[in-house]
Amino acid sequence: MKMKEKVVIITGGGKGIGRGVAEAFGEEGANLVITGRHQESLDQAKQELENEFGIQVLAIQADGAVESDVKKVIEQTVQAFGHIDVLINNAMASRSGKLLIEHSKEDFALSVDTGLYATFFYMREAHPYLKESQGAIINFASGAGFSGRIGQSSYAAAKEGIRGLSRVAATEWGADGINVNIICPLVETKQMLQWKKEHPDHYEQTIKGIPLGRFGDAKKDVGRTCVFLASDDASFISGETIVLQGGSGLRA
Repeated sequence: MKMKEKVVIITGGGKGIGRGVAEAFGEEGANLVITGRHQESLDQAKQELENEFGIQVLAIQADGAVESDVKKVIEQTVQAFGHIDVLINNAMASRSGKLLIEHSKEDFALSVDTGLYATFFYMREAHPYLKESQGAIINFASGAGFSGRIGQSSYAAAKEGIRGLSRVAATEWGADGINVNIICPLVETKQMLQWKKEHPDHYEQTIKGIPLGRFGDAKKDVGRTCVFLASDDASFISGETIVLQGGSGLRA
């Protein structure tokens, strides 16, 4: 129970990777704040997480690209729990699959607004409370940025912006006792399973490029790494990019 009584905000925590991360923290006794755009799915996740782990979960409908929504999340979190210990910026939308030359300004803005700006807003608003708790921030980036994946121009640009922002925060906020790290995951999601069904040959070719021979698991691989980075065991790790891609994200 490394996270017992800790308060963890997870954007996009109701489904996908965010849900796996929420389960990992719930298993360690943390109380959770999960955000997303659809209240119904958030409420369902809240009920399931509370029933399974015996924790408190606050489900708040919010769009990270909207500054007032972010302020609302922080205010309601503090009202409900009195403190914030961990902030995890996971949620983001993009026009992935579109080639760079096909992007409109609106397509590009979608990634920047829901990814880079949302991360900035949450970090800035949570800072006073994380300073008080000497807490942790974990931001999600992507191997699409440092590997230059086709069809990922706006997504990669926003994710690399998040990496740069995180490293600056790690430097500026180190004196406040806040550690800031980045995770770049490669995870098997429902969308990926559908892609596997539709394009089995391409899926098998992709698997061959992963030395460990599989995609990651949202809870066991990503969630557990987040728990470690948020725990006292990782209190001297900050400003780092943790690549969770089964060996396929090797860099010089």
